[in-house]
Amino acid sequence: MAFGLLTCYVPTTKMAGIVEDVRDENYQEFTDAPASIVAYGLATCEPCKTYDPILEEIAVKFPDVKIGKAKMHVPGRCREIKKRHTFETYPTTHFYSNGKLLLTREGVVAPTELAALISDYLIK
Repeated sequence: MAFGLLTCYVPTTKMAGIVEDVRDENYQEFTDAPASIVAYGLATCEPCKTYDPILEEIAVKFPDVKIGKAKMHVPGRCREIKKRHTFETYPTTHFYSNGKLLLTREGVVAPTELAALISDYLIK
């Protein structure tokens, strides 16, 4: 009886419409991208929950922009991120280009405003 090897394909690039999980291990690479957005949030934050579908919608509309969420409530996942940034409000959204923080927005950003900010700051 012969057994074959099972091969799994694991994509290494962002798939359109996907909101990526941002944590200490991939934070630098994520923010060093030509265009990226990180939304920082907590599981117990109701506005953060309402922001999730907006981020998913934006990820579909802007496939060349990396969209990610940093779950600040999970122990040990964002320890280094917390050392770099202090947040008074959740969600907080950071707009990055090539490692440079271009803009910070606190609270939920409406889809039309988020799209406009991406066009103004990240898509050139």
